[in-house]
Amino acid sequence: MSFEAIAVLMFSSMMILLITGQRVFAAIGFVAAVSAFFLWGTGGSDIPFSAAIKLMNWYPLLTLPMFIFMGFVMSESGIADDLYKMFHVWMGSVNGGLAIGTIGLMVLISAMNGLSVAGMAIGATIALPELLKRNYDKLMVTGVIQAGSSLGILVPPSVVLVLYAMIARQPVGQLWLAGVFPGLMMALLFVLYIGIRCRIQPHLGPPLSEEDRDIPRAEKFRLLRAGILPFVIFFAMMIPFVKGWTSLVESSAIGAMTAFVSAILKGRMTRQVFEKSVRSTLGVSCMFMWIILAALAFGAVFDGLGAVKAIENLFVGEWGLNPWVILVLMQLSFLLMGTFLDDTAMLVIVAPLYIPLVGALGFDLIWYGVLYTITCQIAYMTPPFGYNLFLMRAMAPPEITIVDIYRSIVPFVLVMVVALLLVGVFPQIALWLPNYVYGN
Repeated sequence: MSFEAIAVLMFSSMMILLITGQRVFAAIGFVAAVSAFFLWGTGGSDIPFSAAIKLMNWYPLLTLPMFIFMGFVMSESGIADDLYKMFHVWMGSVNGGLAIGTIGLMVLISAMNGLSVAGMAIGATIALPELLKRNYDKLMVTGVIQAGSSLGILVPPSVVLVLYAMIARQPVGQLWLAGVFPGLMMALLFVLYIGIRCRIQPHLGPPLSEEDRDIPRAEKFRLLRAGILPFVIFFAMMIPFVKGWTSLVESSAIGAMTAFVSAILKGRMTRQVFEKSVRSTLGVSCMFMWIILAALAFGAVFDGLGAVKAIENLFVGEWGLNPWVILVLMQLSFLLMGTFLDDTAMLVIVAPLYIPLVGALGFDLIWYGVLYTITCQIAYMTPPFGYNLFLMRAMAPPEITIVDIYRSIVPFVLVMVVALLLVGVFPQIALWLPNYVYGN
């Protein structure tokens, strides 16, 4: 059997296992282990073992539980609630102001947690009921929450970029910095769309009534101080890292400790909050570690097969495709897979093939990490089976139907496509900050 046929058999076997409902890491790891055994005999069993050793020796992986713990502490202790109340009070007098404030909330939740699911959960439970109660259009607010939550996998500390860094063997710090400007640019595009749309059609996002805005100045400033706390935690974590005073792992520890101490000082670190935060952190961290382990084993088998070189020769040599055409085809395949897989599953499945091929075609792997992440954001918000669409349906009230959810996301997906094109055409949007920081 040729190497190309073996590669196709591995991918098809993995997809069949996923369709049957198996866990992502189990399907990928099983195919890798069985393939290694049949290709190289009993010596192939060393591949999963080597992947585990490589995983345990990867020092930056310690950032993963730190950042996840920080996010859960701030979520469970109600610090995120204070943040939304601040936006509610200070932005409510503007048409679409609460929706714009929700985007701001999502950006900061992303900077706390690094997971899109966390932003979705907080937005659906805190912001959605308030926006509907204030007579905001249900399509507008549903789209805002889904689009805003997607920023969690792009704005640092993105957990998905940690996974990409491990598989692509790229520095996590550079990938995080590369996600800053594209993430803020996308958030700004969302804000501009909401502001312009609500100015043209004020009924979509009416301002708060005079009664709701009649809040004492002292209360407004109290809420402002409470809402600033997440900024303090984020900058306490990121400034030492950007300045070069601390390593990435040390900065993640500072962020986790600052969030923990803040919750204690506010009197919200109860036994229940602490236990739930630790349990949730352990569950999410272990899930990602199993996925990385399976991806490393799968990638090692692919390296041994030489499948990447064969695919490169097929695309460039035999078919004569331009490298940019190949890149576009890759992104389109992500959009297709995003209809039934989440971002981590997509990366793990195609990483052994795509990432080395991108490097062989001469593209920057840091830049491609941002492109991949934006494409994933678009993919699992694209009907009919986008991952985020079903998460939203599970959390939304009964009056918001699945048809409403599909319709709500269309303009925001178009905005994200614009952001993807801008980063693709102007790579320095992603690369300037990491080049500046690490160049100095």
